[in-house]
Amino acid sequence: MLNQSPASSGRSLLYLVIAGTAWGTAGAAASLLFLASDLGPLSLTFWRCAGGLVVLLGVLAVRRRPRRAVRPSVGSLVTTGLMFTLFQAAYFAAVRETGLAVGTVVTLGAGPVLIALGARRWMGERLGAGGAVAVGGALAGLAVLVLGSGGGEVRPLGVGWALLSAAGYAGMTLRARWLGQRGAGGDPLVTTVWSTAVGAVCLLPFAVVEGLLPHTAELGRVVWLLVYVATVPTALAYALYFTGAASVRAATVSVIMLIEPVSAAVIAVLLLGERLTGAVVLGTVLLLTAVGALIAAEARRPADGPRVRPARAVQSAAR
Repeated sequence: MLNQSPASSGRSLLYLVIAGTAWGTAGAAASLLFLASDLGPLSLTFWRCAGGLVVLLGVLAVRRRPRRAVRPSVGSLVTTGLMFTLFQAAYFAAVRETGLAVGTVVTLGAGPVLIALGARRWMGERLGAGGAVAVGGALAGLAVLVLGSGGGEVRPLGVGWALLSAAGYAGMTLRARWLGQRGAGGDPLVTTVWSTAVGAVCLLPFAVVEGLLPHTAELGRVVWLLVYVATVPTALAYALYFTGAASVRAATVSVIMLIEPVSAAVIAVLLLGERLTGAVVLGTVLLLTAVGALIAAEARRPADGPRVRPARAVQSAAR
């Protein structure tokens, strides 16, 4: 089994941190969009996917093609795209049914648990005692951060949507890692293109029913916010996410991505005028401590590269 260099592993971790931070800015942009227009969550998600697709196709058109790019099958790319769409759409359904706080805690809280179980079952990845403590600390920080300022009403249907969203997120993360271990992940940019394309196609009919076009007196502001959402927390963030998730342990990926609510909370306090509470501070400290501990452990442990046959097997096959 080949190992990545520490520098490569460090880049993957950095990509994930940037992706998680960018995802957190999407919530602030969505809040501003909802205030400035009558766009609903499904319509916003459609425009996020469609706009991200346009940006990514433009990047693909002008960049140099990798020399030895693995080409996953269309079925493999569509499968990843369906998991991406399930993650996005079910989360918004959970928020609508049971509120932002409960929907976020259940989705992002169940995700690392499902991913840790799946990684151990199908890929032999073990967290160890230290990793389990870090995951527990991250989940506790998430609960304090999101629920500490008031919480929300727990409704079974909303919880069900949130668990479905977590399953989509877990499947997407585990698949990216599984393909990365086998050197079959392909070009992360192409994977992101397919994911946004599948998402846009699947969400279009629901967006039409909800109201596809925004009605607003601030059209310029709405357009710029949509461009930002399509570019930074979608095209950039998901390309970095698929790159990092291919070479970092799946459970570690899921905990690092919990930077998203921390980023959203900081933006809400600094830019949207929300009050800084003790729960926000405590939850942020717990989360960042857990994330930092896992990043430090992952940096000391080179990530697995593509699995290859042992030398003896190769020699035997050549004879």
